[in-house]
Amino acid sequence: MAGKDGKGPAAVLFDVDGTLVDTNYLNAVTWWEAFRQAGHHVPMAVVHRTIGMGSDLMLDKLLPGDRDRGADADIRTSHTALYAVYWSRLRPLPGAAGLLRACKKRGLAVVLASSADEREFSMLRSVLDAEDAIDEATFSGEVDASKPAPDLVKVALDKAGVPAEDAVFVGDTVWDAQACRKASVPCIGVLSGGSSRDELTEAGAAEIYTGPAELLAALPQSMLGRLRPIRGSSFFFIRVAGELMLRGWARGRRVAGGRD
Repeated sequence: MAGKDGKGPAAVLFDVDGTLVDTNYLNAVTWWEAFRQAGHHVPMAVVHRTIGMGSDLMLDKLLPGDRDRGADADIRTSHTALYAVYWSRLRPLPGAAGLLRACKKRGLAVVLASSADEREFSMLRSVLDAEDAIDEATFSGEVDASKPAPDLVKVALDKAGVPAEDAVFVGDTVWDAQACRKASVPCIGVLSGGSSRDELTEAGAAEIYTGPAELLAALPQSMLGRLRPIRGSSFFFIRVAGELMLRGWARGRRVAGGRD
């Protein structure tokens, strides 16, 4: 797991849906209803197993090959409208924001990598409410191919400014793990999206936790807990500079208080 300087990965890349925000089952239900409205009857369990895959690949996997593909855009629009009804009720998974902040506190760059479109991704970030812990982010509009292709993981690496050997990805689906394997990035799997331990392990996840809360509680013993920031990284210098500025401000406050 050591990076090129022996200190370990400098960045943690996080999937969002099902990993940090509790959305996977709502996504499954609303896709199921969008398919039903279009005359396609797909078992909900089958729909759930494709959550996390790009919608273009999902439709090809779940719907007949001889369908009217011109109607695919209408199905996506229906899903968006059905899912948006729940946006105001979405909640982060337990421990999600705390996990991001704990990684940030350790000096690691925190990067979100979501398959959502820009509008939905903005909503998810608002639900997560942890902007102070996020260094960079990317979404589906910034890649050519969706998961399980490695494009999203590679863009996240570029945003973090680190090579694959200096990063770890945290995700909840087999599509996350497969994308990471193609990008040569180690993957931690979480069960909070509904995938099983065996499924994630078989897809390539190196460690498995029930969700962000368990990963946060086990952080010192996990892959993330063994990581250290690379001192040559811009994120390291920004963090150190920020800490020095805060210490100087606090020292000035104490001196000023003493004069009063």
